[in-house]
Amino acid sequence: MEAFDIEKAPFEIERKFLIRYPDLAAVQRMPGYRVVHIEQSYLTAGEDFIGGRIRRITEADAVRYVYTYKVKISDLTRREFEREITPEEYRELLRRKDPDTITIEKDRHSFLYEGLTYELDVYRFWDDRATLEAEVESEDTPIPMPPCVTLIKEVTHDRRYNNSRLASNQGKIDY
Repeated sequence: MEAFDIEKAPFEIERKFLIRYPDLAAVQRMPGYRVVHIEQSYLTAGEDFIGGRIRRITEADAVRYVYTYKVKISDLTRREFEREITPEEYRELLRRKDPDTITIEKDRHSFLYEGLTYELDVYRFWDDRATLEAEVESEDTPIPMPPCVTLIKEVTHDRRYNNSRLASNQGKIDY
């Protein structure tokens, strides 16, 4: 794994919401709609490795692999280093998968609404809810709720809904 300077990594500002399981037909009618399947594994840090996560992302017949490492700045903001990796690097990094976590499988439905890009994640372990994220320019950007979703609550500040936590508890979380 090549070295990187996390201080030079771009900022990512996101708000996250817990929603009722969506009407996927309505979601598919949203502007800019696309869907990808993601298999996401968390890696164990060691003396020679900082950890992070890897993803296998499938869109139609194309597969790509991505390594990501994030550093928390605030509840909403992180520095995010991300790069595509080869299938061989993916398999090698998968050996470092945290044994106390599951590989999260989810379908990510992306679409546009009122000038924002939304990512709606439907997880394999839930059939009654999903999460919705909006990446924004600043922490105080208003987030309009798209008409294709029913909000349960905002979970930006609730670490139980971080994907790394969901991988640790296998999605077993009460509202």
